[in-house]
Amino acid sequence: MSVLNKILASAAAAAMMIAAPASAEDTRIALVVKALGIGFFEAAAKGAEEAAAELGGVEIIYTGPTDTTAEGQIEVINALIAQNVDAIAISANDTDALVPALKKAMQRGITVISWDSGVAPEGRQMHLNPSSNALIGNMIIKLAADHLPDGGDVAVLSATTTSTNQNTWIEEMNKVMGNYPGINVVATVYGDDLADKSYREATGLMQSYPDLDAIIAPTSVGIVAAAQAVVDAGKVGEVNVTGLGLPSEMAGAIESGASQSFAIWNPIDLGYSATMLAYEIAKNGAATDPGSAIPMGRMGSLTLDDNSEGAMADPFIYDASNIDEFKSIF
Repeated sequence: MSVLNKILASAAAAAMMIAAPASAEDTRIALVVKALGIGFFEAAAKGAEEAAAELGGVEIIYTGPTDTTAEGQIEVINALIAQNVDAIAISANDTDALVPALKKAMQRGITVISWDSGVAPEGRQMHLNPSSNALIGNMIIKLAADHLPDGGDVAVLSATTTSTNQNTWIEEMNKVMGNYPGINVVATVYGDDLADKSYREATGLMQSYPDLDAIIAPTSVGIVAAAQAVVDAGKVGEVNVTGLGLPSEMAGAIESGASQSFAIWNPIDLGYSATMLAYEIAKNGAATDPGSAIPMGRMGSLTLDDNSEGAMADPFIYDASNIDEFKSIF
């Protein structure tokens, strides 16, 4: 049985745990998500339950608003303060609007951390990033290079020319190109995160560079469009599409062979890590000062930077060996 299936098998138990009254000794950790009913966050909740089972004596309260608004999350936070939970781990709908409510929680002795989508520093004790710019930059070129042992030509299909995240990731990729001898970046084009334009740009790359071996798309829109362009051009097996994407959207590309592998953060690991961090701070008094290292169970430890933020791990790689496990999750 795969790790994911084991976690899924505990989902019913998780629901019972939330419904059952907590033991007086239980540490109650609220996992607050942007909105209920989103597969990514439901997978994070499964990771939280995994951490709770590993720790013992932990109750997970999985909660959030019905829509992705700051107002909805503020209502949830106030309810959790009234319940006097031990910790709140939140993926924020608004960086600043949640600060007053979360400061109130901290004043009541409740541990507050943010994860995935951050809260301004004054509204939390620390923030867990899914990954880091450097790790993402290295991963997107590594995904291409791993399938080109003799080197080859690759091109980048990004979002817009002004996309801060993508531009930073490409800059970080360029910094580590020396680690991948024989890999040549022949062009960088922009699909503006529009499916039709991304498709046209990918098609243009294959026409302009007939010996192209891979297209790297650090955007979930571009990677799907590029994979379809490779299929339509009859170049499956010749041009590998990789980068950052969602399993639910990339399953067909993996099945067709247009993509050998791609990456994105694993929400199960995120929920697990956030729970471990919240527990260590609330229960064991782990420090959250810059430079502190906090244990995260099977994910190792998190070292905090000058903003009391840390990166969980490399983006998680999805390929033919695991795509079926995750495509129905997010």
